[in-house]
Amino acid sequence: MNRTTLLAASMLSCATAATAQSSVTLFGVVDVGVSHYSARSDFYNNTASPAIASPSVTRSLTALSNSGTSNSRLGFRGTEDLGGGFAAGFWLEAGTTPDNGAAAIATFNRRSTVSLSGPFGEVRLGRDFTPTFWNDSVFSPFSTIGVGTNVVSSVGTNLQTVRGPGSAVAASDNYLRTSNSIGYFLPPNLGGVYGQFQYALHENVSQSNLPGSPSQKGRYFGGRLGYAAGPLDVALAYGESTAADTTGVSAVGLPTGVNLREKIKTINLGASYDFGFVKIFGEVSQVKDQALSSMPVPVLGSLTLRDSDKYKGGLLGLTVPVGAVLIKAAYSRVKFDNDLGALATALTPRRDASVSKLAVGFDYNLSKRTALYATAARIRIKNGQNNPAIVGAVTGGVTYLSTGAGTSGFAPRSSSGYEFGIRHAF
Repeated sequence: MNRTTLLAASMLSCATAATAQSSVTLFGVVDVGVSHYSARSDFYNNTASPAIASPSVTRSLTALSNSGTSNSRLGFRGTEDLGGGFAAGFWLEAGTTPDNGAAAIATFNRRSTVSLSGPFGEVRLGRDFTPTFWNDSVFSPFSTIGVGTNVVSSVGTNLQTVRGPGSAVAASDNYLRTSNSIGYFLPPNLGGVYGQFQYALHENVSQSNLPGSPSQKGRYFGGRLGYAAGPLDVALAYGESTAADTTGVSAVGLPTGVNLREKIKTINLGASYDFGFVKIFGEVSQVKDQALSSMPVPVLGSLTLRDSDKYKGGLLGLTVPVGAVLIKAAYSRVKFDNDLGALATALTPRRDASVSKLAVGFDYNLSKRTALYATAARIRIKNGQNNPAIVGAVTGGVTYLSTGAGTSGFAPRSSSGYEFGIRHAF
């Protein structure tokens, strides 16, 4: 063998060794179905006694939709073995819309992380799911996808969209996902115990002549601790997002007279147990929108006002495997409690509302990667006029006709939807 052949063989050996130490995977899901959605709004009149009965308004839509049972997506992930049990990894995942092909793979909006893992666990940096979102998703037969979406997640997403800091990527950020995050995951060899902690930077600019600067608006922190062994899986999670944090002074350092602090706090507990012939799911959740404001009052000095809205929710569900078919059913409910504080409550009656959802469906697995599915769901809303933007959950596609300012107009009442389609994973 001449020197040229030896050199070529040596280079090939090095390339093979490098390839063996790292891997890159292309993956994704294409999920498309035919869906029908409807949303009914009823007229109400709180100023009349008794209330005036008036017609309702129903909006409906039939569409070719995507992501009925799995989110359509395209992603790249990879790992590199660093030796000694350590590894580096990355994950880039973008949402797609195969029903019309409109979504361009320009941003990896679902997940974009780089990580270092080893015997200590994993440190992950970038855009990722929040700890509390995992309980909404994992402990629901329909996850947070399609017409069967866990209504606890729907209301939490609506709240974050309406009241939260949002971001340039998604208005629901700091509930489902968060950007600019630093995450830590426990190692997987702890006898069934698992957990994570996440902190997201607010990335606000600090100004020297602005007391209280920088604002904490956009900051997130949370954690999740669970135990999974055999048929049992249970996890407790908490997350806190700063929705507003006004410094109380103008840009030049002059008092504004208002100091507003608003935080959205989520705590949930989820569990599942697989009996073999049936798997049971359950979740309890509370999301609190807590705001404090201090206003100057002549003679008295200042008055602190508190507004603490609570969204208490829960879910019960099951899946039943019958050959290649997986039957699914779930009931979820959220109750809105409006608490304006003792002073405000004495002057204004409490304004409560509730939303409940029943969903049934099945998946027929043609193979490990391909399935046919069908899902139907029904939502009922009580006193929707008291908080239409947040408790007004829909099965998808259309929104409610919501008018009035709590006295008279149209309010969310019910929504229904069904879909059947095909899902292929690769």
